[in-house]
Amino acid sequence: MNLIHRRLCSSRKWARAVEEQLLPWALEDVSLGPDALEIGPGYGATTRVLLPRVRHLSVVEADASYVTGLRREFGDRAEVLHGDGAALPLPDGRFDSVACFTMLHHVPSPRLQDVLFAEARRVLRPGGVFAGCDALSSWSFRLIHLGDTCVPVPPATLAARLRAAGFGEAEVTVGKGSFRFRAVRGG
Repeated sequence: MNLIHRRLCSSRKWARAVEEQLLPWALEDVSLGPDALEIGPGYGATTRVLLPRVRHLSVVEADASYVTGLRREFGDRAEVLHGDGAALPLPDGRFDSVACFTMLHHVPSPRLQDVLFAEARRVLRPGGVFAGCDALSSWSFRLIHLGDTCVPVPPATLAARLRAAGFGEAEVTVGKGSFRFRAVRGG
């Protein structure tokens, strides 16, 4: 992340928006179940909101410096792992839900995004849900990401990509400036 993006994502304003607007919308009518995985929590604003909603939360973060901060803040309440969402260091069928919020655009290619989708499916139990959200591409979104990896996910193609990754059901809803998705692993 560039400096502007880091400051935004680590701000109290962002944490408040995540808690009051983003996650309530992204997870509306989604049952996470007792055992959940979050991919790419970054600074942990989303993790703070997820923790009270599940019995056990694991998080996988690719950036080692963020892992250190996440372990410091959540280490006694969440399993914090350093790893790549496209190569999850976790066993098959372990989780009731997998979630990722505002991070898919940081995955460096559509091919690796598709691998991440397949990995999310792999670690879900049958009937488990993969849910999350990301921003719609815009000039301001691109500006915040100058010098960063930024590969926006087109919501119009996401449901088909999730089904191609092995999910039985997939749904994408476009909102103001962002989209949310839900996909269910079949039996």
